Amino acid sequence: MRTAPTILHLDMDAFYASAEQASKPSLRGKAVIVGGIGPRGVVATASYEARVFGVHSAMPTAQARRLAPNAAYLTPRFAFYRAISEQVMGLLRALSPLVEPLSLDEAFVDLEAGGTAWDEESARLAGARLRAEIRAVTALTGSVGLAASKMLAKIASEQAKPDGLVLIEPGTERALLGPMSVRILPGVGPATGDHLRRAGITTVEEIVGAGEDEVVRLLGKAHGHGLYAMALARDDRAVVAERDTKSVSVEDTYDVDIHDRVRVRVEVQRLAERCVRRLREAGLSGRTIVLKVRRYDFSTLTRSETLRGPTDDPAVVREAAARLLEAVDTTGGVRLLGVGVSGLADYTQEDLFAQAAGELDPAGEETAAAPEVAVAEESAAGEWQWRAGHDVRHAEYGHGWVQGSGLGRVTVRFETPDDSEPGRVRTFRTDDPGLEPAEPLPLVPDGVRG
Repeated sequence: MRTAPTILHLDMDAFYASAEQASKPSLRGKAVIVGGIGPRGVVATASYEARVFGVHSAMPTAQARRLAPNAAYLTPRFAFYRAISEQVMGLLRALSPLVEPLSLDEAFVDLEAGGTAWDEESARLAGARLRAEIRAVTALTGSVGLAASKMLAKIASEQAKPDGLVLIEPGTERALLGPMSVRILPGVGPATGDHLRRAGITTVEEIVGAGEDEVVRLLGKAHGHGLYAMALARDDRAVVAERDTKSVSVEDTYDVDIHDRVRVRVEVQRLAERCVRRLREAGLSGRTIVLKVRRYDFSTLTRSETLRGPTDDPAVVREAAARLLEAVDTTGGVRLLGVGVSGLADYTQEDLFAQAAGELDPAGEETAAAPEVAVAEESAAGEWQWRAGHDVRHAEYGHGWVQGSGLGRVTVRFETPDDSEPGRVRTFRTDDPGLEPAEPLPLVPDGVRG
């Protein structure tokens, strides 16, 4: 087991919300909540200003609105967040070949494997340099934890939040862990935590005091031995380079149950196209098409179809998803739909599903380049709905973002990331010919980076 604090854990601070604040001058220093903004939505990320009101990730948006009614509620821009994540992961890979991403905004790095750090001083310098580079490249902040193991590095980064660096010095690990809740240890979720609590064990030092045999008796051999070792600050898990993606999927939860079978079919087709866009962005194709349906009574059904070879053809995925839907009874109403592709490969058997005319889907090339989540889409009532927080451009006023829409009107604030003051707000008809979806602007202009 290594003793030098050369495992680094990076956790970007309130990532989605911070990215939105950085791109929108009018939201800097204000409560921002990113997630599903409908009645059934869930908070993905809350800015630190919103957390003051008690808002946190995974909270129902309806509850968040009661706690922070004046916050800005925005729908996610995942393609934008992924682009920033790629910049950050590039900085991490410059430190070491062993980078283990956990999500878009979180990763472990083995600094020793990259020759970047070998002792306490060099590790601290590497962490400080990384934080400065992240700020210079993305205009965002990340918290860094440094320790001799993955478990302790993650605990350190949590202590460093927001915008800090904490290094756990060798020899201090047991004293640090002792008074902490058992929930701090990997693998201890609500159920295991409750089981231990009923046995009178609530802190890490109480796990050690109970002894290994008692912990094994309570939790079983595999879990008990591993948990006891971690309570003693023993964590030999290695940093593993990027795992292969196993599947690509998209899903939507609807504010009102969908009963119209035609509408359900349309939604499945739309989800299939979004899923293919994600596949193509990742340079992947897949063999197995998966349909997910959550019905009015919360029962969830999944159906799948495995093709003869991998594809990223939107027509093929749409047709397979439509076939799967035919086997699902949706008469009582649908509250969630999802389409996924698994059995991934980095190539496509292009001639396997050639269309009858021998031509590619005429919409395929355009679809692949489109934004992952539509900035605007036509509602069942034939009215354009613009998504709050997404980028637009107006022929006369330039770049802006949607503050809200409804009743045939859309309100736009015109500002860019490099503006020092909030931009002006204007309202248009939702079908204004001068208004169109736009790509996000970079948070840091190319000429300013570094």
